[in-house]
Amino acid sequence: MAARPKLHYPNGRGRMESVRWLLAAAGVEFDEEFLETKEQLQKLQDGNHLLFQQVPMVEIDGMKLVQTRSILHYIAEKHNLFGRDLKERTLIDMYVEGTLDLLELIIMHPFLKPDDQQREVVNMAQKAIIRYFPVFEKILRGHGQTFLVGNQLSLADIILLQTILALEEKIPNILSAFPFLQEYSVKISNIPTIKRFLEPGSKKKPPPDEIYVRTVYNVFRP
Repeated sequence: MAARPKLHYPNGRGRMESVRWLLAAAGVEFDEEFLETKEQLQKLQDGNHLLFQQVPMVEIDGMKLVQTRSILHYIAEKHNLFGRDLKERTLIDMYVEGTLDLLELIIMHPFLKPDDQQREVVNMAQKAIIRYFPVFEKILRGHGQTFLVGNQLSLADIILLQTILALEEKIPNILSAFPFLQEYSVKISNIPTIKRFLEPGSKKKPPPDEIYVRTVYNVFRP
C-alpha cells in the first residue's frame, strides 16, 4: 500500500492550502508535519529535501515535490482533475494561473501592516469584481455547465472555489453581482469530498491569525 502524502509547511493556510484542497477533493488522505521553528526548516534544507530551499514540500510517490504549481499539476494529473486532452489542460492551467494571482493577494494579506490591510481588502474586492469574476461568470453563462472545463471537476474549479470562499470571509457579498458564480459556488461546495473538507474537524485551515503570522516569521526569519 502506497504511503500517504506528507505535507511540510507551517500550521496554516499559506501556499499549502491549495494542495490540501486538491488532495481533499480527490479523496486522498494525507499527513502533515508542521514547521514551527527555523531549525526544522534548516534540517530539511541541510538534508537536501528542498530543491530550491523552500516549502511547500510534499512527499508523494517516492518524490519530494516543491513549487506549488508543480505540486498541484502532479496531484491533479494523478487524480484525473487536469482535463482529458491538451486543450482542456491548457484551459485549466490558464484559469488556475489567473485565480492564483488573486489568491496570492489573500495569502499575503495577514502579513501587511494593520493600516494597509483594510486598503488591501478594497483592492482585492475591486480586482475580483472588475478583472477576475466577470471572466468566470461569462464562462459559466456561456456553456451552461456545472464545471469550468469539460463538464467535469478539475483543478480550476477547486482553486476558484477556494478563492471565492476566502474572499467571502472578508467580503461576504463579493458575489452579489454574479448569479452564475453564486450557483456554481453552492454546487461545487456540495460535491461530497469537498463538502467533507468544508465541515468542522477537517484538515482545512482557519483564517490566518496572529499565532500563524508569528510562526511564519519564526520559521522563515533570515
